[in-house]
Amino acid sequence: MKFKHEFKLDYANGNSRIYKCDGVTMRIDFIENMLRVALIKNKDILPTFSINPEHVRLNNQGRDKLSLEGFKLCSPDVKKDDCVVSFRHADHDFKIELLNFRITCSKNGKILYQDRNGLAYNFAGELGEGSVHYTRREEQQLIYGLGDKSGGVNKNHQHFKLDTNDAMGFKAEYSDPLYKLLPFYICENSAGCYGLYYDTYSEGEVDFGREHDNYYEHFNSIKYEEENMVFYLIFGNVSEIIRQFIDMTGGIAKVPSWAIRYCGSTMEYTDAPDADKRLRSFIDNCEANGIKTGGFYMSSGYTQIGDKRYVFHWNNDKIPDPKGLADYFRSKGLEIMPNVKPAFLDDHPLYDYIAKNNWFLHYKDGTVAKFPFWGGNASYLDFTNPEAYDFWKKCVREKLVDKGYMNIWNDNNEYDIHDKDVYAHGFNGEIPARLIKPLFSYLMSKASREACEEVNEEPFMISRCAIAGTQSIATTWTGDNYTSFRDLRYNHYQAMTMSLSGFCFFGPDICGFAGPKPGKELFIRWLQYGIFLPRFVLHSWKINEPSTMPWLYPDMMDTVRKLFDLRESFVPYLQEQLKQCVDNNRPLITPVFLRDGDYDRESDFFMCGDKILACPVYDEGVKEISVRLPKSAFGFKLRGEGEVIRGETLVKVNCSINDLPVWFVEER
Repeated sequence: MKFKHEFKLDYANGNSRIYKCDGVTMRIDFIENMLRVALIKNKDILPTFSINPEHVRLNNQGRDKLSLEGFKLCSPDVKKDDCVVSFRHADHDFKIELLNFRITCSKNGKILYQDRNGLAYNFAGELGEGSVHYTRREEQQLIYGLGDKSGGVNKNHQHFKLDTNDAMGFKAEYSDPLYKLLPFYICENSAGCYGLYYDTYSEGEVDFGREHDNYYEHFNSIKYEEENMVFYLIFGNVSEIIRQFIDMTGGIAKVPSWAIRYCGSTMEYTDAPDADKRLRSFIDNCEANGIKTGGFYMSSGYTQIGDKRYVFHWNNDKIPDPKGLADYFRSKGLEIMPNVKPAFLDDHPLYDYIAKNNWFLHYKDGTVAKFPFWGGNASYLDFTNPEAYDFWKKCVREKLVDKGYMNIWNDNNEYDIHDKDVYAHGFNGEIPARLIKPLFSYLMSKASREACEEVNEEPFMISRCAIAGTQSIATTWTGDNYTSFRDLRYNHYQAMTMSLSGFCFFGPDICGFAGPKPGKELFIRWLQYGIFLPRFVLHSWKINEPSTMPWLYPDMMDTVRKLFDLRESFVPYLQEQLKQCVDNNRPLITPVFLRDGDYDRESDFFMCGDKILACPVYDEGVKEISVRLPKSAFGFKLRGEGEVIRGETLVKVNCSINDLPVWFVEER
């Protein structure tokens, strides 16, 4: 009977319990510091590529979404009283009402987590289509996470799409969706903290109080297209939840030291007819201006035929000797990362060959699906097809790696598919591609990495689109941002959101990708901010304007050089801190409130590693800032020099654009 589902115990062992009602299965698994809940409506449970507690390289069939391999399991004492099951797990008290399967979790006598009253799950279509989950919300709750979402750090009272999009020129204050799909968030309320991760790649939406319904208590909600739902309820403080989430999703890939240094990038150079000369001039300009660099992100202009771009095609008029170019960069101590895209224009030299082999996403009758892409129509490679996956690896190896390009920039991989009639090869049979859109980006990066690993033990991968688990094979960045002071500020909030979502090595395009040329003040302020980020890359596309390069303003070069020298001086510290991140499953940059719970959640300041408090300026015309130092048993030194300042002191510091940025080093 709809709206009244009476579940009965079907199976139990020490670690798991299964309840059933009218063909619907509810399963709970007891994992150390977690509870996993699964609502199963049909047997077609898609695999996961995100859950990987053993930190192994998953094969291309993924992992059974209900597997417990690699988890530390628990066996609580479960008691049943009438239609209520109770147990204590992970130092929390649980109660499950078997009528409509309502879970309540309490901590120290206060409700920490609870399914919404009435009906919280979509058992029989009462709540629409797909998966639906409603949970109790407190008006003053704090919500963190969800990947690269826009707005402030606290997402309470907001509503977001679960989707990925090529959001060129996005506004970091409000644009949605962006480039990541990460249905993971942390809720901090009056009883404590919990994390929720929904193991899905399908489109949907999440709401933290925008929606109200007179017939129910206030709620948070998530809705997505996949019918079967598996979610993890994670316990601890915010830092502990993030560490557990990173650990269960495969950990963090190592980053080579050269990638920590300043790396150049611009579409202007590879779009130019003399691309080889322009690329080599980057090294000359760096040397002439005393700027140390680790590498260069090579945009897709090197693949052009006419005004279009054709992945894996080398335009030898622009770059006569691709291997010679890579050798030249490496002789100067730099790596070069070519841009690759997963869509093939329908007049691509390889298009007919790929179509003949059925390696593209397609309709049910086998017809190749086409989509608008970079000035033409194109088809997406189907990375769930083993032959297509191997084809990509072969192309990366032969067209790039064998020519000396052993680190790959995986771009434009959001797979803009909304048509329910487009199918992928799938894992155990064809499936609608829209159910797994961002998974294609993960498999693309995985294939690129494996091709590079054949000759390079520690390649550097970067992917614009990302899911949970991407950080175990690739780094990321926050996409094609806009150039303005306001976007600089909201890029900072976005970075804090990324770190609270478990990302480690990332950053924006410094000084903005799209929009106007940055003025001198904005240019310097963004550089002052960027030197504290994991990824330190200037990248831009400015119509009728020069690229945003370090030498954009020759009269500012003394100030610019000091900033780049400062970043270089941070490299040993960042290397050591990144190693700790990999070893301990934690982000590199974090909001200050993670170490001082009384600190402003929306603070302008942030921690870079364990010791550096970075205090950038995000507003025009600022000459002085006031910094409240966080709690510390040791004290801080301004810019690492002079007297130790102890206690939660309010410090005022001059900060003109000609000064070095403001930062404090904790003494230990």
